[in-house]
Amino acid sequence: MRATAPILVATHELCGGHEPPPGHPERPERLRAAIAGAAVAGAEALPVPLDEAAVLAALARVHAPGFAGRLQRACEHPPGIFNSEDNPISRGTYSAALAAAASAIAAAGAAAASAAATVWVPVRPPGHHALRDRAMGFCFFNNAAVAAEELLARGCGPVAIVDFDVHHGNGTQAHFWERDDVYVLSLHRYPFFPGTGAGDEVGAGKGRGFTRNFPLASGAGDEIYGEALAAGLDELAAVFEPSSWVVSAGFDAHRQDPLGGMNVSDEGFGTIGRLLRDAAGKSPLVAVLEGGYDPKALQRSVRTFITGVAGSVGP
Repeated sequence: MRATAPILVATHELCGGHEPPPGHPERPERLRAAIAGAAVAGAEALPVPLDEAAVLAALARVHAPGFAGRLQRACEHPPGIFNSEDNPISRGTYSAALAAAASAIAAAGAAAASAAATVWVPVRPPGHHALRDRAMGFCFFNNAAVAAEELLARGCGPVAIVDFDVHHGNGTQAHFWERDDVYVLSLHRYPFFPGTGAGDEVGAGKGRGFTRNFPLASGAGDEIYGEALAAGLDELAAVFEPSSWVVSAGFDAHRQDPLGGMNVSDEGFGTIGRLLRDAAGKSPLVAVLEGGYDPKALQRSVRTFITGVAGSVGP
């Protein structure tokens, strides 16, 4: 008989403190929806300590020296933008971004300690567009890259990163571009913001072959997403044996999303979750929230995804 895997939820109340101007799609309601969507049987809250020095040390594995400090200083004099017109800041933006990274670190620590097979990280601002020294696309710190580096530092490598946000995770790809200890698999709308993620982008140096992009046409729905993910996971398994998994879980490919232009249903995200759990097997999986800008659709999609990815592991 198979036992239901434990599910931990890692988030922090300060993630709600990032307050873009009215009408901006990356708004605090998203956080509440993503947390509510994870209210499934067996889910338990994971305490997230906010030790700024420890978080900054972890961020230094991913971001340039002084980058976090520049954001902190900018947020002392809001409103304004940081690096990009897509990245408005408020007085609480730095604390929110720091708390999001802290949640990813706590999740990776719990996964490394085998405290849970699945850790859901509903945080904001999102992260997968954040580059080493530049914020963009609503993202400030790259939470998925931070989680992957934490897993590696704790001896849980190699790591597979799977990104199914409607936008290509250019920041994550760039960080691991020349690495062979992390495999980055992404399925996304293309051509689309941020303009990266073509099929011929495969990594460089010793990382060549450890990046795989599946660019999808506008309007892709459940069947196309399921087929692309299944094919990508098969390719990954043929060349890579991950000990742990990080998922950039963006839900802006939902048919009701105002930004995505795709046609994935609530149930489609459940299928994505099941495919990921089947691929991960007994390995721990940390799923970090990226996009998803219709709060009601986001809540439903998170619920089906978490149910799918939690799945069952073990005898």
